[in-house]
Amino acid sequence: MSTFERYLTAWVAGCIVVGIALGHLFPGVFQFIGRAEYERVNLPVALLIWLMIVPMLLKIDFRALRGVRSHWRGIGVTLFINWAVKPFSMALLGWFFVGQVFRPYLPAEQIESYIAGLILLAAAPCTAMVFVWSQLSKGEPHFTLSQVALNDLLMVVAFAPIVGLLLGLSAITVPWKTLLLSVALYIVVPVVVAQVIRRAVLSSRGEAGLKQLLEVLQPVSLFALLTTLVLLFGFQGKEIIAQPIVIALLAVPILVQVYFNAGLAYWLNRVSGEIHCVAAPSALIGASNFFELAVAAAVSLFGLESGAALATVVGVLIEVPVMLSVVHITMKTQDWYNRGAAVRRRAEANG
Repeated sequence: MSTFERYLTAWVAGCIVVGIALGHLFPGVFQFIGRAEYERVNLPVALLIWLMIVPMLLKIDFRALRGVRSHWRGIGVTLFINWAVKPFSMALLGWFFVGQVFRPYLPAEQIESYIAGLILLAAAPCTAMVFVWSQLSKGEPHFTLSQVALNDLLMVVAFAPIVGLLLGLSAITVPWKTLLLSVALYIVVPVVVAQVIRRAVLSSRGEAGLKQLLEVLQPVSLFALLTTLVLLFGFQGKEIIAQPIVIALLAVPILVQVYFNAGLAYWLNRVSGEIHCVAAPSALIGASNFFELAVAAAVSLFGLESGAALATVVGVLIEVPVMLSVVHITMKTQDWYNRGAAVRRRAEANG
């Protein structure tokens, strides 16, 4: 790990401060960037996400995807957390914290809307940023790609029914164009671009050339991550300064949900005997959220100025620093994880 990567948390903290300050000082600039969108997908952010994940996707050999079948435990755990635990646990946490504990400190007319926003945030598992967390946690890239692709397919059919059930609505209008465009921009296009580049480099310069290219692109990927962070916090700088207490209170159930789901996924993988390089991204995928879709759904259902929209924005604000902390935990506990009886038995069986 390079010196830059070793102190990534410090860089992230600096970007948060810089983003908030710039968003407050130059709101017009960030409003201009924010308007560069199509179907509520911000195109500059999409470009930065490409720069983040293409270097990671270059490492993936699609011929090796057949080996993902050996990681069925990790896939099963992640699907269970994403679709059977996370939306429902968030609904419970939202009711408990926002509806009960923090009710006296929040605008009464927005209570139900805040809870709805939290549910929307938890109902869609993360896509693009997962590749970043997986790389930082030394995750198995083929497992990560397969899990993200599977979640994308399930999102198309499961998002609306789960949200509709938890919000108590007879019907819910899902922003399908946003969902499909996000999947195309954040998954399909980067995968195609990465594979074209990978094959061209391998055919002309071999494995050594590919390795050299990855070394050059690695700093670009991290720079794109930090720039994205500045933009996201810049977009919301005004709201953070205007409503700090509300944002802090809404962050509590999100934080509890992230650590609970990540911890549960990590533990279930250990109990099932899954290897660490699958368990770590499994925990991260199980805990993170597809905030682009959540924000779009909240705006389309409840309006731009609603409590639901603000609640989803809080998810955006804490996503990167919180997921970096989960990465840190999975890396620091690797020795403990590998001492698990089921993990040891599987390792011995595989020689």
